[in-house]
Amino acid sequence: MQKKLSLVVASFVLLGLSACSLLPEKVDETKNWSVTKLYSEAREEMDGQHYERAITLFQKLESSYPFGTYAQQAQMEIAYAYYKSADQAQALAAVERFIKLHPNHANVDYMYYLRGLINFNDQIGFLNFLYEQDPTERDPKATREAFTAFKQLVDKFPNSQYTPDALERMKYLVNAMSQYEVHVARYYFRREAYLAAVNRAQSAVVDYRESPAIEEALYIMMRSYDKMGMTDLRDDTNRVFLKNYPNSRFLSDGDKAERRWWKFWK
Repeated sequence: MQKKLSLVVASFVLLGLSACSLLPEKVDETKNWSVTKLYSEAREEMDGQHYERAITLFQKLESSYPFGTYAQQAQMEIAYAYYKSADQAQALAAVERFIKLHPNHANVDYMYYLRGLINFNDQIGFLNFLYEQDPTERDPKATREAFTAFKQLVDKFPNSQYTPDALERMKYLVNAMSQYEVHVARYYFRREAYLAAVNRAQSAVVDYRESPAIEEALYIMMRSYDKMGMTDLRDDTNRVFLKNYPNSRFLSDGDKAERRWWKFWK
């Protein structure tokens, strides 16, 4: 009985294999496409926001025609397509690959710019939750990496067409990073961890001197020193604070300002 069952199973397997062999092979429609045909089709997919298909075609172009300007352009297009499809890891990998392979390419400045954009968009998501999430639970890593990427562009290619926009984004990122430090300092102050509050507020003051967040950072330092009974440091900070922000919103109306500050952050 067992022998007959084995023969039956074997017969079905053979029939299945025979049926598979009769199926037509999948034809690669791009097999005989020229490099210009591949590129134009891939660009059409990009324009239609079909990024996955565009990436496939650009990769096919690069593998079929690995030398020349079309292959290099395809590498840049792949990085951009991953960026537009919100695949940050693949986009960054494609950017790094291009910079490594073509450090002297005429358009390598764009790849430095794109690297900044990829991280910049990631940190925008971080900022969207700025007031909804515990500040100590957020990691501003993407913010710092975006700033570093834009700074590399500015340093290496000061005359690049992308440099003015990179500089504007760097200003925004500096404010974001300083605001993060102030948020953390405020978090510690609310929990009466005054030394930790001072340390984080000092980081904002020292590292981001031109940021608007410095006003509140100094105020937190002054209040923290006062809470710890460090009157000399409190008074020194107060002098700096008043010299730079004589009309600070934190000082207007005395106790009313203090109550507004606490009400907002409690």
